[in-house]
Amino acid sequence: MNFQRLSQFLLVFLSFYGFSQTTKTGPVIDGYGAVWEINNPDFETDKSQEFKVVFDVKDGPESDTEINRNINTVARFLNMHAQSGIPSSQIKAALIVHGTAARNLLSDDAHKARYKIENPNRELVEKLLEAGVEIIMCGQSSKTRDLPKEDLIPGVKIALSAMTANIQLQNQGYRPIKL
Repeated sequence: MNFQRLSQFLLVFLSFYGFSQTTKTGPVIDGYGAVWEINNPDFETDKSQEFKVVFDVKDGPESDTEINRNINTVARFLNMHAQSGIPSSQIKAALIVHGTAARNLLSDDAHKARYKIENPNRELVEKLLEAGVEIIMCGQSSKTRDLPKEDLIPGVKIALSAMTANIQLQNQGYRPIKL
């Protein structure tokens, strides 16, 4: 069997067993959070329940030119559930940021002043905020890393601590996902 025939066979085989060939972004966060379509999963998604999640992100990328893949995971969460037919009214997400990821919440001007480049995460963070994601920076990280509120992307909130924000959101029924 030549390579072209093998490729065609695999494409048909994988399609038959519910594997999508490409990822796609949207409909909630266009350009970020690409996910695979999963056809006929064995563990069905209950589309009647509410999905309330708080993502805890402490690690940022080593390079100041990279998008934080953990923040992008929030976009993946929103997109995959919306693509699967879950209404946006049933999806609630919060993002708590601390540690080395805190710098990923800087405005372009503040990021450029520190790292000589605009923040590659700014657009993603703004799109998450526009989609209703509550983005909270740890106040302790803000002070430790000298990241004052006026240097952050507008809409980002500061809490007493990441721990405090996690407890409060979990008390409101949010399920934690640590990234």
